[in-house]
Amino acid sequence: MKSFFRLEEYKVLFYRILLVYFFYFIARVLFYIYNSDIVEVNSLTEFLSLAYHGLAFDTTAILYINGLFILLSILPLFINTKPKYQTFLFYLYFITNLLFFSFNFVDFIYYKYNFSRLTLAAWDVLKHEESKGGMLLRFMLTYWHVFLIYIATAALWIFLYQKVKVKHNLIEEAKLKFIAKSLFGVLVLATLCIGGIRGDFKKSTRPINLVDANRHVKKTQQADLVLNSPFTFLRTLGVKSFKKTDFNIPDSVIQQNFKPIKFYNSNSPSTPNVVLIITESMGREYLGAFNKNSKIKNYKSYTPFLDSLANHSMIYTNAYANGYKSIHGMSAIISGIPSFKDAFTSSPYAKQKIESLVSCLKSKGYETSFFHGAPNGSMGFLGYGNILGFDNYYGMTEYGNDKDFDGSWGIWDEPFMQFMNATISKKKAPFFSTIFTVSSHEPYVVPEKYKNKLPKGDIPMHQPVAYTDLAFKKFFQSAKKEPWFKNTIFIITADHCNQVHYMEEYYDKMVNRLAVPILIYKPNSTFKGESNQLAQHIDIFPTVMDMIGYDQPFRSWGRSLLNRPNDVEPFVINHNTGLYYFQKGKYLCVFDGKNAIGFYDINDKKLTKNLIAKRTAEMNALEIACKGFIQDYFDKIIDKKLTFK
Repeated sequence: MKSFFRLEEYKVLFYRILLVYFFYFIARVLFYIYNSDIVEVNSLTEFLSLAYHGLAFDTTAILYINGLFILLSILPLFINTKPKYQTFLFYLYFITNLLFFSFNFVDFIYYKYNFSRLTLAAWDVLKHEESKGGMLLRFMLTYWHVFLIYIATAALWIFLYQKVKVKHNLIEEAKLKFIAKSLFGVLVLATLCIGGIRGDFKKSTRPINLVDANRHVKKTQQADLVLNSPFTFLRTLGVKSFKKTDFNIPDSVIQQNFKPIKFYNSNSPSTPNVVLIITESMGREYLGAFNKNSKIKNYKSYTPFLDSLANHSMIYTNAYANGYKSIHGMSAIISGIPSFKDAFTSSPYAKQKIESLVSCLKSKGYETSFFHGAPNGSMGFLGYGNILGFDNYYGMTEYGNDKDFDGSWGIWDEPFMQFMNATISKKKAPFFSTIFTVSSHEPYVVPEKYKNKLPKGDIPMHQPVAYTDLAFKKFFQSAKKEPWFKNTIFIITADHCNQVHYMEEYYDKMVNRLAVPILIYKPNSTFKGESNQLAQHIDIFPTVMDMIGYDQPFRSWGRSLLNRPNDVEPFVINHNTGLYYFQKGKYLCVFDGKNAIGFYDINDKKLTKNLIAKRTAEMNALEIACKGFIQDYFDKIIDKKLTFK
């Protein structure tokens, strides 16, 4: 061997791994460019500091992905320098690296909707879709610029890789000596790789995970710039987020803060029909009625009908989703079960007896139906609907006219909502019907006949919002003609948010990324007004039970929005990037799963001033309450105690 310890091969290997680091840096720059309005960085120095801290997370991902490549590059196989073997390593290197590298490019776009880096939870959405190839093709066509940048970056990477090659060397020393020297190199590199994968060489330290990115930032949203998408995906593989977390919080604290067993007896028992409308991506930002006091300059609403309906409804202008995905919304709204790191519906514990709007209303003689205009089974709604016990499921199959297919997600909202009206009008009262709309979503299109009639707005989402609002208007016009209409409670909310236009003024604030509307309309009723108290998806289930005078105890972590005496104080809990956000009283607590890492004034939605250095008794109580919720949440789910009985 001409070079001691195969130094030439090691130099080339080092160069090839260094290339990976370089392109991860490029991906971080591009991620920031696409999401600079969300991930707030004030200077080049601050960006470089975040990128520096990101090296640890890059190292873990790079070594995971390139572990086999590194091993096969340094094992003493006697053919390492031969052209055919180097060609084999070339394909191994780029097949693995470019696959995982592409995850960063997906996040250039979808980070705006999920507000978190890609994790295994993304499979919760994809695995229920029949046309995964079609979704990929649509992504490539819609965001062609991202695809072109990816191709250009990959081409540059391949070009630079081929600039430095291993020369074919003949072995000039004894094989035994060659093997001994090589194995020494293997041990050294293996040790370095283990430390790199863990994040450091301290035996007492656990391997770094998503939460650790928050140690290096001034603002929590910057953690996603420290992270990279291959890391967040790989770190969630095989991770069981549904496990008991014993904080030793006594039941008395849980009872005081949440009263998980509810019993409302202020209203006399009644059986009005209940129509629940979960509107795809209809963030609170788009509805004028919910932004009267937001002080946004030159604000424009794209929901004239819903704004008018709000004048005759009870609206909650400080409400939040309990998750970032559609399936999160379904479990929280209908069954009062929020989702944190992973969707409850995709956990091993979803298939159990669950107390919900469905079970409670069925016990009072209601016929229950779920409507979703997408292909049957999409988003996992059919499966979870069956677990909850819906009597009927109406999807694209039952609609029976593919001419009204929008080309992406399902039947256009306008005809499908008319289909729902016609279907429930044939049912015997009382009934509970839920519809999950599909049109107000990427790729942001509307039926051809409305393209020049509806306002295009300032962002692509605005016109689909206007279209869905029109669909609402026509649905209510038709429903008013039916005898069941007057004795019906209508609840309208959104599963999660979408594109943001009013960034600087209001909706760029960290907490407001989950701001959704909650509207309750009861025809010819005095139940009207506006509440700015904290509200959340999991409050909808107990609110309906309170409104109909449900005369049995039931289990729910939420609270009735009717503000009953001696009920629990309003609160909101949700989760993002490995952190819990718990709002209650005067403060918001940011909790990392073990300890509070921040306290903020309840109005500091942007999380600019951390008050943790001046902890008060109220802050301490807030952290204990947050721990109590999490403890009870996992206890009841894992022990399969999601019902009162």
